[in-house]
Amino acid sequence: MIQEEPNEGLTDEAAPEVTEEEDAELLKQALAEEKKKAETNLAGWQRAQADFINYKRRAEQEKEQIGKFANTVLMLNLLSTLDDLERALAATPDDLAELSWVEGIRLIGRKLRANLEAQGLSQIVALGELFDPNFHEAVRQDKGKDGIVVEEVQKGYKLHDRVIRPAKVVVGSGEEEEKKEA
Repeated sequence: MIQEEPNEGLTDEAAPEVTEEEDAELLKQALAEEKKKAETNLAGWQRAQADFINYKRRAEQEKEQIGKFANTVLMLNLLSTLDDLERALAATPDDLAELSWVEGIRLIGRKLRANLEAQGLSQIVALGELFDPNFHEAVRQDKGKDGIVVEEVQKGYKLHDRVIRPAKVVVGSGEEEEKKEA
């Protein structure tokens, strides 16, 4: 018969025995830690995805804005030509105003204005309006209702919703109102 050595029993007793309850508790802790890591990773991924969606939207908006306003300098150059054309037509003597070539030039001016408007250009209404520094540039003050535009020196224009040239205006000083009250 083989006899068991007494050391073998001690070795088994020296190793800590893990009960099923302790093993289950350790597994639950490990599972909770892994769940927390997974939730952290999921939240980070969701933030990154939201950031990317926002980036794409901003990039599209910027691209649209660039497309809308890419021709601003061209529009400004054409506006000076349109101003010159309007001044020339306004200075036409009455005896020449009815000639066909003068009417042809008026039609060219209307066509130019229509083409610019089709590209998003619109004139800023100034005369008789309350002075607004967002749309008007005051060149002087004169008699008239206080804060009201009494004369338009140069037309102002917007391209889509952005002012590309403010209207140069004369603003009322309020002198007329004071004379009427006295």
